[in-house]
Amino acid sequence: MQNAAPGTLYIVATPIGNSRDMSPRGTAVLSEVDIIAAEDTRRSMVLLNKIGIRNKLVSNHKFNEYGKAAWFINEMKAGKSVAVITDAGTPCISDPGNELIRAAVAEGIPVIGIPGCCAAVTALSISGFDLSSFMFFGFFPRENADRRKLLEKMRRGDTKTFAFYESPKRIMDLVEFFIEAEAECRMCLCNDLTKLHEMSFRGNPEEVKEQLLEKGNYDKGEYVALIEIDDDYVFNKTEHTVTAEAMIVDKMVSGDISVKEAVTAVLEDPNNSYSKNELKAAAIKLKKLLG
Repeated sequence: MQNAAPGTLYIVATPIGNSRDMSPRGTAVLSEVDIIAAEDTRRSMVLLNKIGIRNKLVSNHKFNEYGKAAWFINEMKAGKSVAVITDAGTPCISDPGNELIRAAVAEGIPVIGIPGCCAAVTALSISGFDLSSFMFFGFFPRENADRRKLLEKMRRGDTKTFAFYESPKRIMDLVEFFIEAEAECRMCLCNDLTKLHEMSFRGNPEEVKEQLLEKGNYDKGEYVALIEIDDDYVFNKTEHTVTAEAMIVDKMVSGDISVKEAVTAVLEDPNNSYSKNELKAAAIKLKKLLG
């Protein structure tokens, strides 16, 4: 096992539930570095105590991420090695840490990844969905307007499979959104991955809702939500029944607003199937025609 090098930043993956998933290399690096930057020192201490590591933790929580980056950089410039860990999984995947990595790269400090668990990748690997390409979006939006925009985006792309994290308190809201939107898709909700009572809920949105209700205490543990869009539900260019210019003009007239404001209004319209770039191009044409 290679020793942790001085003046190096290590990005170390930790278990997402089962502590036995901690890699030997990750354990060795955490044992050898001078400083461990943790998102939540209280939760990380539980893991570190299990592998016999003490007195190295420094908080790198998102609320002090920017201020701490300079401190960590100075420590590495002085020859100390630093490891970044998160509460669970691979750091910087919807977790703090990017600011420190950017700063280290800018300063020419070596950044080395120590691979291991990632909840999103683990869920994708057991989904059975099309993984020729996929997109990870972090946490699912809370507002319905943002959710509708995201669904439209999901229907337009070449990618069919999408991964999200979601709180157990909002998981039913996520499923019900897809039901109310009459989305033609398949879902795979992975709950408490790698833990003793790990479960997966699979099917269309209605079927998944029934499975959650049957479970009863579905609002516990952490979720990865995977969505695979049906082929027939994907937008294509032949589905435009009204030109982008006509939609913009309609918004301008009905709302007595400018071209720019009309573009924004069309983007917010749940019936719109044009992309932002397509609407911008149409707006430029209209401005030329209007002088």
